[in-house]
Amino acid sequence: MDKQGREERVKVLKKRKNPRATEEEAQRLAQMWKFEQQARRQGAKWIAGLDEAGRGPWAGPVAAAAVVLPTDFYIEGIDDSKKLTAAKRAYLAPKIRQMALDWSVVFLSPQAIDRFNILEATRMAMTQAVLSLTLPPDYLLLDAITLPKLVAVRQEPIIQGDQKSISIACASILAKVTRDQAMEAYETLYPGYGFSQHKGYGTKRHRECLQQLGVSPIHRRTYRPVREVLRWQAGQDEKPYER
Repeated sequence: MDKQGREERVKVLKKRKNPRATEEEAQRLAQMWKFEQQARRQGAKWIAGLDEAGRGPWAGPVAAAAVVLPTDFYIEGIDDSKKLTAAKRAYLAPKIRQMALDWSVVFLSPQAIDRFNILEATRMAMTQAVLSLTLPPDYLLLDAITLPKLVAVRQEPIIQGDQKSISIACASILAKVTRDQAMEAYETLYPGYGFSQHKGYGTKRHRECLQQLGVSPIHRRTYRPVREVLRWQAGQDEKPYER
């Protein structure tokens, strides 16, 4: 969005009920176009923002999303998915999918995470997300990561990119919402673990369920809390969490 476009957007927002709040939101979102605008000044045409969800959980896949936005894209409330409520993310995700020029979400399984480690699995998922796009991007904006297998494409890793780039923020929302939906579906396949609530993250309830029910097929066996339960059940170690 160019300067004139931003000014017109602010004028429209001023006519609404709370002009000060909407003007601040318009200015905030305008700042999030900084990296996309810089890329276009360098000649980029299709700019993809990428982010992941699910690096920390003990169970479930890691999800990576890639999003290519039009230059006139505008949705109030776009932000780092971690700053948004589940309801807000669920509201924004279909709007992003509808307005984006192109988008994709790719999962990499717990087994792949155990085999390659979570950082490499994240890179693999992101690479697949880029390759799944219909519009081949010529510039990638990423949240503090690079993709060695896509060295032919210009890449810009941005620290806290999901807070600074509109494209990365949108990718973070799609990755998070899609992964959360997958974890809710796993609740049906593996009832009792509470996957629909904690989404695989390390909560007290999750620890208790691991001890009571054992390790499920979607648990990441190389993660320490899961590994400890496996060793305890095999009689190789004392009961976890009671040391």
